[in-house]
Amino acid sequence: MSTAPTLTTERLRLRPYRIEDFEPLAALMASDWSVHMGGPFGRQESWAYFASEAANWALRGHGGWSVETEDGTLAGQVSLNRMAHWPEVELGWTVWPAFEGKGIAFEAATAARNWAFGSGGLETLVSYIAPGNARSIALAERLGATHDAAAPLPDGETPDETHVYRHPRPEHA
Repeated sequence: MSTAPTLTTERLRLRPYRIEDFEPLAALMASDWSVHMGGPFGRQESWAYFASEAANWALRGHGGWSVETEDGTLAGQVSLNRMAHWPEVELGWTVWPAFEGKGIAFEAATAARNWAFGSGGLETLVSYIAPGNARSIALAERLGATHDAAAPLPDGETPDETHVYRHPRPEHA
């Protein structure tokens, strides 16, 4: 597969990235909100992030989606990625601050996880989460993921910086 499939849920559409999605993402990545991802980031780093998530579809058969609400409003992104320094495919999510607390990240991440273990053909799936990111930890646990202290970490990272949460197959969540 060379581009992201479009996935729909009850309230959302997960669709391939468009160039106009970059500016809202770059603004978020430049803010203090991105601290749990290693940010804030400049435009060049944000572009590399955005472009790599789009390119992963052609290179690995999975990558990032933009998340839209029913009315077409961009609400965030969700991704299945394996960067060069990651030992496993990661399920990640980002919801714009105005959309937090509405179940959007859970709904989008559930759709991405289900696709990963179904049509995506993945056997394992993790989320790499900063230990202080309580909201992402809570979401991973709501998705059924458990902390896997024995899992390999991304190259150069320590357990003080990153925890690995292992996602179950949908039928076990």
